[in-house]
Amino acid sequence: MSAALPTSGREWHLVARPQGWPEASDFALREAPVNEPGQGRVLVRNLYFSVDPYMRGRMNDVKSYTPPFQLDRPMDGGAVGEVIASNADGIAVGDHVLHGKGWREYAEVPAEHAVKVDASIAPLSAYLGVLGMTGLTAYAGLFEVASFKEGDAVFVSGAAGAVGSQVGQMAKLKGASRVIGSAGSDEKVKLLTEEYGFDAAFNYKNGPVKDQLAEAAPDGIDVYFDNVGGEHLEAAISSFNVHGRATICGMIAQYNSTEPTPAPRNLALVIGKRLRLQGMLVGDHSALQPQFVDEVAGWLSSGALKYRETKVEGIEKGFDAFLGLLRGENTGKMIVSLDADR
Repeated sequence: MSAALPTSGREWHLVARPQGWPEASDFALREAPVNEPGQGRVLVRNLYFSVDPYMRGRMNDVKSYTPPFQLDRPMDGGAVGEVIASNADGIAVGDHVLHGKGWREYAEVPAEHAVKVDASIAPLSAYLGVLGMTGLTAYAGLFEVASFKEGDAVFVSGAAGAVGSQVGQMAKLKGASRVIGSAGSDEKVKLLTEEYGFDAAFNYKNGPVKDQLAEAAPDGIDVYFDNVGGEHLEAAISSFNVHGRATICGMIAQYNSTEPTPAPRNLALVIGKRLRLQGMLVGDHSALQPQFVDEVAGWLSSGALKYRETKVEGIEKGFDAFLGLLRGENTGKMIVSLDADR
């Protein structure tokens, strides 16, 4: 056990279910008591926590693949921090661990739900992104779900985001014939081609996605990694070659919609082109974890794989970070840093 533990810490609660775009009044930052960890548990001082698009769905009171956030209770999500008290074998005070109780300063978690991470291999925040759930999402979605093979032409939407930027680079590393990305600003487009090695990229705000994709991929595409949905999915269906495969990972363009979105309106093409459109949840692909960590750690150490993070400082900025993520204000993984609070 450790002495001189804090008596309280702050945590974000959902206090109302958003209608359309989340508003500040839907959330509250509240003080909560901090207690010694129970048997088989550890107390973690969070250093970083993740905000992710899927969290918007958990704010709705609907049955889904993951339970909704409860009102007037702390929200959760990926976090990494330092153990400050331990009542469990195998995890000591001073260890760094990855766990699922983010959105708060201090977390008491069962030891079996805390994974030790090594700060000497990569920065701790990387375990929330490129070496964490987002990295595995990119890896599994491209190689397992989309059945990527050497020579495929790949289109990625939301390509400057945490998942999309990794998908494009992984495809290049594995021999894609062409990688095209879409993003929401000219600055992000430049990042895709100049830093991440995409063959072509476009700003979807500069014109119809269908036209810009057709120009960027004159020979069509074989794989589409979908983080956006809507008009992007419709454009991909039009550009697909026969036997094209789409991984439907996210539809951020529709998360805050209160009315149904019309696109895609060309689903009939799925028949003639014999397309495969498959949804994915990263939790289905945990068996790939050892292979993923081994291969991606190698790419990181050699400099072959690059990544960006957008860090927002301070727990009080948690809602702002989440809203910024939904608006596309991040480049790479959006992370809330609590280290500066101390």
